[in-house]
Amino acid sequence: MGFKMGIVGMPNVGKSTLFNALTRTAAAQAANFPFCTIEPNVGEVAVPDARLDKLAAIASSKSIIPTRMTFVDIAGLVKGASKGEGLGNQFLANIRETDAIAHVLRCFEDGDVTHVDGRVDPVADAETIETELMLADLESIEKRLQNLIRKTRGGDKDAVQQVRLLEEAKAALEDGKPARVVEVDDDDLKAWNMLQLLTTKPVLYVCNVGESEASEGNAHSAAVAAMAEAQGNSHVIISAQIEEEISQLEDDEAVMFLEEMGLAEAGLDRLIKAGYALLHLETYFTVGPKEARAWTVPAETKAPQAAGVIHGDFEKGFIRAETIAYDDFVTLGGEQPAKEAGKMRAEGKGYVVKDGDVLHFLFNT
Repeated sequence: MGFKMGIVGMPNVGKSTLFNALTRTAAAQAANFPFCTIEPNVGEVAVPDARLDKLAAIASSKSIIPTRMTFVDIAGLVKGASKGEGLGNQFLANIRETDAIAHVLRCFEDGDVTHVDGRVDPVADAETIETELMLADLESIEKRLQNLIRKTRGGDKDAVQQVRLLEEAKAALEDGKPARVVEVDDDDLKAWNMLQLLTTKPVLYVCNVGESEASEGNAHSAAVAAMAEAQGNSHVIISAQIEEEISQLEDDEAVMFLEEMGLAEAGLDRLIKAGYALLHLETYFTVGPKEARAWTVPAETKAPQAAGVIHGDFEKGFIRAETIAYDDFVTLGGEQPAKEAGKMRAEGKGYVVKDGDVLHFLFNT
């Protein structure tokens, strides 16, 4: 399991340029006019994790299989998208299928690149898109309530629950707030997630700045940072132009280029780390002579469910998990030395997997 992130934003903010760079493809046509993306483009990237390479080297693994992250490049949205302006309606549905939204905001000045509203104001752009998603949610809620209320009259318990949750979301939206501000009980969480409201998606603001501003940002990105903090969301500063250049370089050249730009790591790495933090995701590893592999799970996942990510039978027939902490595996030089040092533990169904665990599952077939 990786995760799927939808890339949204106003036209001409650098969405498709960023998508092309991150996925190292030219699948999305990046052009200086609105709506150049007429179909949602989907690309997968390997999630970079230096720990996986170290584990593979120690275990002499023949292959290395990182976890994957999916990016979905969604057409530029404009004011009125919820009512079908531009290509809005066609693409709002694609956002529903993502785990999180990467909202790309134009934080660069360039007279050669037009802005659909004729100005550079990333906070206003963010508000425009948030408003369109809220309006789309309100329209969806109104339609669903009409059908569900009829079912509640017949005593349908699921319908009663859905109506209650939709009413809570509607109240928040009518108050000018996204549905993600609604506090949901654990008992309602599954039903709430199944509503697939657009404004329940976690948001990561991606500040697209010029090359010279990639390390420190600028006044525009600072305004976005303040907005994100006030909302309880997160942000990351990236230069799509730099990412595009890096995507054309060999690994060694890319490292040198980043050093020259004063950057410790590529924007992709920072974007993925921010996405993992946003969605509270963690990574565990399976390591052996055949392969070293990374697996992504939500934080607080218990051992049987973590095993189920590999195969459903692992979860059904779970007996126990043998686990070694990453630091112990690396410091001691592998599974056998860690086992001899008493650093391998046998854990049962109640064990909560920790980020970096090296796991081996035992199960009944």
